Amino acid sequence: KKIRDFQNACKRQSISLQFLDESIKKWNQSELLVLGDTIIDQYSACEALGLSAEAPVVVVKELEQKNFIGGAAIVASHIKSLGAKCNFISVVGKDNNSNIVKQELDKLGINSYLIEDESRPTTLKKRYVVENQKLFRVSRLEEKLVSNDIEDKIIELLENFAPKINGIVISDFVYGVITEKILNKIYKLKKIYKFKLFGDIQCSSQIGFVTKFRNFTLLCPNEREARIAMQDNEIGLELLSQNILTITNSERLIMKLGSEGFLAYDRKSDNSLLSQPFPALSANPLDVTGAGDSLLAVMATGISSG
Repeated sequence: KKIRDFQNACKRQSISLQFLDESIKKWNQSELLVLGDTIIDQYSACEALGLSAEAPVVVVKELEQKNFIGGAAIVASHIKSLGAKCNFISVVGKDNNSNIVKQELDKLGINSYLIEDESRPTTLKKRYVVENQKLFRVSRLEEKLVSNDIEDKIIELLENFAPKINGIVISDFVYGVITEKILNKIYKLKKIYKFKLFGDIQCSSQIGFVTKFRNFTLLCPNEREARIAMQDNEIGLELLSQNILTITNSERLIMKLGSEGFLAYDRKSDNSLLSQPFPALSANPLDVTGAGDSLLAVMATGISSG
């Protein structure tokens, strides 16, 4: 049923395999700039030993550790792997983890500008996993806004890149990189250079409001993030999405529904809204972590290349 629904959605939007193939061939023509919070996702594979005799806690033996770049850095990685040219601006700590991020981005061929902030660590999220089941997560992070000095460095980089890029992707994990001053500068640059603007805000343990983004080409919140921004748990999804679009004055919106897929909203020439649900094709996804970052990367690359 999901496959049939998906095929019907594609037919309604005149999306064919030939159309997709032709679109994909244009991806290498676009150049994007990704701005946002860098995260290192560390996974510790463990073996369960049982319950402690001292307290009712699970005892595990750590077997191995693996580090992956995450946050806005993984969005940049996806964009580069799709074939587009990608530049990356972020803030990291003055620590070994920032070196891990730099080395990985260099390996991927991403033009990165990592501004060091001695007052914060490079954000680290460490997950303990037993047989693919996450037990708990430990985070090392700082949530305060970056200093005026770092804001100025980011703005200078934005001014240098603005004339030569097709779009800016903002991946905001609400750890202090995306400030009001930086957003206002991006809005001014967008008016001058007419580039596309894509945005996503991630709320897990931290709280952010997608409604702070204005006049974007595309916003990609999930239902929880949209309801947090609107402070409303009662209204239907359709009205919730329309309210977000009205408040932010964004051209397009994708409302992510996790394992159910997403709702896509586009503005027609008369400014009326066109909506289309696209069901997820996986009936029982193993893990939806990072799916939103992948979606943002594909949509930004596709739209910015025409």
